[in-house]
Amino acid sequence: MDNQLADTKKEVLLKWSALVGLAVLLVVLFMFLGFRQFHAYDPYTKRVLSIDGDPVQGHAIFQMNCAGCHEWVLESQIGPYLEGISQRKSDVAIIKQVVSGQTPPMPQFQPSDREMADLLSYLKQM
Repeated sequence: MDNQLADTKKEVLLKWSALVGLAVLLVVLFMFLGFRQFHAYDPYTKRVLSIDGDPVQGHAIFQMNCAGCHEWVLESQIGPYLEGISQRKSDVAIIKQVVSGQTPPMPQFQPSDREMADLLSYLKQM
């Protein structure tokens, strides 16, 4: 009888441990996703992502502001070639990269919401 009671207590403890572990995992997951969403969607990024960009205008913006460093011109290229960049980085990461200037020698660039949406649209087509 004591063994049966002990086994029942063990089963209950195992079930509670599994539930607590699952609950902790879900809390951590929701915190991560919530923080990521909050962190990734600052007001500027939200506005940019809400606009359907024009890739033709984006190409013009790229030519004026980016091509000097990001196009393959023999040995004079400074920045990486951006073909397929949208497969390697999210829209949010691309926006942050463009406006931050945190990757020397890339200068900080502050396009308007519309200009950034257009540039992003062009980069997706590269």
